[in-house]
Amino acid sequence: MDWYVFNGLRTLTADWQSRVARLALPWGFLIISVGVTVVFLLGINSLNSARGMTPFHEWMLSLFLTFFVTKLVFCIVLSLGDLGRFIYGISHNISSERKPGEPYFPARRKFISEIAVLLAAIPFASFFYAMFRGKYDYKVHRQTIYYDELPEAFDGFTITQLSDIHSGSFDNVDAMQRGIDLAKAQKSDLFVFTGDLVNNAAWEIEQYIDRFSQIKAPFGQFSILGNHDYGDYIQWDSEQAKRDNLEKLKRHHAELGYRLLLDENVQLEKNGQKIALIGVQNWGRGFIQIGNLEKALQGVDDKAFKVLLSHDPTHWEDKVRYHKTDIHLTLSGHTHGAQFGVETAGFRWSPVQYRYLDWAGLVKQNNRHLYVNRGFGFLAFSGRLGIWPEITVITLKKRQA
Repeated sequence: MDWYVFNGLRTLTADWQSRVARLALPWGFLIISVGVTVVFLLGINSLNSARGMTPFHEWMLSLFLTFFVTKLVFCIVLSLGDLGRFIYGISHNISSERKPGEPYFPARRKFISEIAVLLAAIPFASFFYAMFRGKYDYKVHRQTIYYDELPEAFDGFTITQLSDIHSGSFDNVDAMQRGIDLAKAQKSDLFVFTGDLVNNAAWEIEQYIDRFSQIKAPFGQFSILGNHDYGDYIQWDSEQAKRDNLEKLKRHHAELGYRLLLDENVQLEKNGQKIALIGVQNWGRGFIQIGNLEKALQGVDDKAFKVLLSHDPTHWEDKVRYHKTDIHLTLSGHTHGAQFGVETAGFRWSPVQYRYLDWAGLVKQNNRHLYVNRGFGFLAFSGRLGIWPEITVITLKKRQA
């Protein structure tokens, strides 16, 4: 691909008057592109199985993907032009006698290379925006949900939800703080966090505890664990070290001011009326499945209004939606919306939809609702494009007769 793009750029610069410019563009591209690939491969080779991907590795992966997609678009456009040259050359040589010295195929036309550069510039600029701005371009998503069963006292009750902080990936603390300030500014009645506080290890959140602990709510702050919080994706010196890490992470939840719900429930009371807040450990299709919903529901009145915190939306699909749990609202995360996609009025697309049925936003099924948060942080690809980091604000309303 590099060599093919290099030759396309040579066609583009062939008639430039400056010899320096004619050489600088194609050779500069080739040196930078090959250099990015080499550094990426060296970075992959330097991955520490006991640490996982660092921001450096995520940046190298992101730059490699940026150049790869850019080159792919360039090559597709250029190859269409070359296909036209090939077809023309074959038909011309069949239909007429080739003159002495005449090439079999016509020369590549400059405007094809110009179109290739123009179209390839779109993903190139977009990916760089995603890496430098998009991943911290926090958006507040608001949903008002009506229920017949909601106690009168909780009419207008607000919940702010964050999910998938992935603290081991942050590379701009000031930008991250803007997201925290935006969550604080919502002044909701309740704050919940739905898993993946870290990428792999408890120490990743330690430098940010004083920041995320700034988020407070009158009815408290509650949290659950996500699949990354168990430390399953790196190697530990021993199983005991892995267990110690999880216990340390649980203590960090407490230091953040979060009440970590481990297959359990709490009652939120207002003006003598109550709703049940239920939290399960991770249960996901294709991921760790240790969450115990039956245990978490123990002691909850069957007629109570119930809000469930469950990291992976497939838990709702498999264990809540068609089961007799009478859970009114489930709050999840996990998918990140793939950190890439398109969301406009009337149209949504992300590659994650080929893996998850419910991957972002509100889903309703028989008066049971699931909300999938798009994630506060990012993982692997150090950017977001089209699927921006999210702060969710849900308002519960009692449907009037």
